[in-house]
Amino acid sequence: MRPVNGIPFSCAPVGRFCNLLVAAALLILLGVPFAGAAGLKADESAIVFPTSAHKEDGHWLIPLHGWLFELEEDSWWRSTLMDVLLESLGASQETITQEPFRSRARMFLVDNERGKQLALTIGGQQVTTPPSGANGHFSTTLRLAPESAVGKSGQWLGVSIDTGNSGANVTDGRVQLLAERGVSVISDIDDTIKHSEVLDKSALLANTFLHPFNPVPGMASVYRKWAEAGAGFHYVSASPWQLYPALSEFMQDTGFPAGSVHLKTFRLKDGTVKNLFASSDKTKPPVLRSLLRRFPQRQFVLVGDSGERDAEIYASLAREFPGQVTAIYIRKIDDNDVSSHRLRAAFTGLPKSRWMLFTHASELPNRITTR
Repeated sequence: MRPVNGIPFSCAPVGRFCNLLVAAALLILLGVPFAGAAGLKADESAIVFPTSAHKEDGHWLIPLHGWLFELEEDSWWRSTLMDVLLESLGASQETITQEPFRSRARMFLVDNERGKQLALTIGGQQVTTPPSGANGHFSTTLRLAPESAVGKSGQWLGVSIDTGNSGANVTDGRVQLLAERGVSVISDIDDTIKHSEVLDKSALLANTFLHPFNPVPGMASVYRKWAEAGAGFHYVSASPWQLYPALSEFMQDTGFPAGSVHLKTFRLKDGTVKNLFASSDKTKPPVLRSLLRRFPQRQFVLVGDSGERDAEIYASLAREFPGQVTAIYIRKIDDNDVSSHRLRAAFTGLPKSRWMLFTHASELPNRITTR
């Protein structure tokens, strides 16, 4: 056992990082005051995540989700946590000032703003969000005016955050108005559209914090063709919300079509810290079911990879929603042997025409249509 900044540890690299996160959580509990339910200050930030709306009784229903926080970099516990993360990555102290490490790591070290509300404008209507929770996040469902007064199916509406005169740093949101009928693509992110090496935890740490995100060749081109044909997109991943800014920039720069984003809640102050690198078995299915139930007349194409449990999760949903899940595409990741036994077990009872294992994006169809 040897100390880092006076804190002893003797576990594997990922374990050391997570153990220090737990220790840092105790410091937050003791030292960080809660924010009041007031407007944003100049040193605070807010993000409204991209989402999709569905119609009910002629009105648009929008599930809104956002995050309020303050970027904090000058404190001894953050410095300690940075040192442990660097040691876990085998990186030098100089890495702290370098990109992409600096911008990604600092999102895990923010002060979450509790009890804050945002004033938003959507489709010409002004709304106020509920107070943010202890993790700085808020979620609510908004019921907007009838379609004719807001926008037509397929359109994207801006969600603007009113900062008053504070000059706060904000990331405005977007909402896509999805028609009751049509095709939606639910896509995984890690090892499906970008190389992450989820099965190698040390490589995953490095790809998460040290290296530029590397797209899977050809996937953006295929997705753009599907979007041009009218498909809507929903990106669902076990990556934490702290990576949203980096993922959003990556997807824009590499040409992936816009869509709603659904990531995992992760917080230093509670037990979810141990789930930073956990499987998506528990986090993905509820999100996928919610999407399928919100759009009962739309048909869905599910795209994932063979690294963890996408095949099993998607096959289970296809059996649960046989009229909606029309196709499942599983990317075979490098150096991962997808046994015929595992696939037969996962897709038992599903016609072979409903699922496909692929290695290269060129094997995917250029168009996806309803049955």
